[in-house]
Amino acid sequence: MAKRPSRLTTRKTLLAAGAAVALAVLNAPAVAGFAQHAYHHYEINQPEYKSKYGHWTLAALPKKYQLNSIHAILLHTGKVLLIAGSGNNVKQFDGGVFKSTLWDPAADTFKKIDTPADLFCAGHTQLPDGKILIAGGTARYEVLKGDVTRAGGAMLVKNEDPDHARTFPKGTVFRSPAGVAYRSQVTVHVPAAKKTPTGRGGNVTVTASEARVFVEAAEQGPLGITNTTEQYEIQGLKGKDANNLYGIANKLGLDKKDFQGIKDAYEFDPVTETYTKVGSMSEARWYPSLTTLADGRVLATSGLDDIGQVVPGKNEIYDPKTKTWSKAPTRYFPTYPSLFLTDRKKIFYSGSNAGYGPADKGRKPGLWDLTTNTFTPVPGLGDPDTLETSSSVLLPPAQDKKVMVLGGGGVGESRTATSRTAIADLGAAHPVFTPGPRLPANTRYLNSVIMPDDTVFTTGGSSGYRGKGASDLLKAQFYDPATNTFIPAADPTIGRNYHTEALLLPDGRVAVFGSDPLFSDQADSRPGHFEQRVEVFSPPYLFHGKQPDLQQPDSTEAKRGDEITLRTEDASRISRIRLLHPGSTTHVTDFDQRSIALDITHRTNGSLTVRVPDDSSLVPAGWYMAAVTDRKGIPSKTVWLHVH
Repeated sequence: MAKRPSRLTTRKTLLAAGAAVALAVLNAPAVAGFAQHAYHHYEINQPEYKSKYGHWTLAALPKKYQLNSIHAILLHTGKVLLIAGSGNNVKQFDGGVFKSTLWDPAADTFKKIDTPADLFCAGHTQLPDGKILIAGGTARYEVLKGDVTRAGGAMLVKNEDPDHARTFPKGTVFRSPAGVAYRSQVTVHVPAAKKTPTGRGGNVTVTASEARVFVEAAEQGPLGITNTTEQYEIQGLKGKDANNLYGIANKLGLDKKDFQGIKDAYEFDPVTETYTKVGSMSEARWYPSLTTLADGRVLATSGLDDIGQVVPGKNEIYDPKTKTWSKAPTRYFPTYPSLFLTDRKKIFYSGSNAGYGPADKGRKPGLWDLTTNTFTPVPGLGDPDTLETSSSVLLPPAQDKKVMVLGGGGVGESRTATSRTAIADLGAAHPVFTPGPRLPANTRYLNSVIMPDDTVFTTGGSSGYRGKGASDLLKAQFYDPATNTFIPAADPTIGRNYHTEALLLPDGRVAVFGSDPLFSDQADSRPGHFEQRVEVFSPPYLFHGKQPDLQQPDSTEAKRGDEITLRTEDASRISRIRLLHPGSTTHVTDFDQRSIALDITHRTNGSLTVRVPDDSSLVPAGWYMAAVTDRKGIPSKTVWLHVH
């Protein structure tokens, strides 16, 4: 605990602050502001203040490791993987500069990680073996209408040859009947045509296969614009190939071009600290969500596809055993939908999302049964038109099956935002939302982090779209599910809006990353700059006394349904034990995090025996942090367990 200042020191400090205030009255408002700042700095560093509200500090991130953090993932090694990819910087994208940094909060050390593709705005999740699945990313940046110089759009590449598939590289030329040339922007693979027997005699019907690729006119200007359906020859093909393989397009124009996704997927290994390419998805995705299922497979939903349109409900499932993808039930969601595993075959969609998609499609919360592919709406949510950029969290403990939605804004660049919170009780026979306490202000982009003491720490956000009008909210608070109230916390010093993330660290602190404001001033006249500083919050419980002892067990392996014994010198003072699934967050979306209550079955002077629930939808296989909390509400540092 920090040493309490002497009465003399305190008196001198207060006299100095008082003198500064007196000078402010006599001399200028600027001096008054300085005095207020000096006193505030003094106040927030007092033990009593820290004990009540907590304390913020800046992490010492050396310049060579700084990056535009878009994704933050806690690994079972205790390190944090920060992924920027191109970091919402088109110059980095054009130059092929893709970044990742590994941060060890315990040692405060950093390492650059070779990043194989532009993983900017990919989806990611924790796998059962502790590796991280990252799928999708950026194939192309958006270009606003008026800045588009080459006509472009979707080209369907047809193949009528039933015996051969074909792959066409990036830059393949498609030529219109009028002789206008268009080039493909990515490699495209076209399967062989399908043969279907029509009866006796060996007759077959051949159905052409097709694949889609984005093309752009070779020349700038309006010459490449077309609004009619035409067939395009593929340059370089002759004879039968020229007849069997061709392109079809019906609209190529100079309208706005949205971001486009990629099909690539990678696993990041926390032990070797490297990315490894795995099987590609069938759909390109930018802004997708990845949700781990009860059997350890991963559901991929939504995202912008290879021509910049929201994937029309074509979902798929990744099998970490085979490293391949297969088809999943069809259902449409806007991008980055918040999807929570609530049962072995059921997913809860809270309605939270990160934008992209029409306002009247896929926005209603509900329970999705993957077995029957049915969707049951969950009613009762207030301000239902302000779910974009909202935050959602599975309240602790996860056994209660309650999901909270916090804040949010209108669709797109709407000025509308809300302070609404609401809680869906998914354990009820007929789940509905009930109102929760209001946030202190209308808030978009709120980070919500599950804490080991069964509270939820929320911080940052802005009332305006991407912080417009200098609307960042320098506020933080704890939500207590037991009392259904917010408790004020110390104010952060850095504003956070779009592209911000927050994670619980193994020692009980919270790290906050990123922010991508459009502007840097209240008049919205100066462009904003990506926030690369990392701010770390030490909660009040770290100033309440010594943390309980909890020792890393000899074996980290645990099995659902079994008892495990944890060694602690403070067994008699422990009131609860939690398994905390590590976070994996982007765009204030993190449904990997969850807190599971463990029943204490036996207690000795030096140990606690607990039982791991035998429910794969409650405790998906993977690595967890275990934390004990004493009767004063002080949690221990965590230890790692691998649950099978």
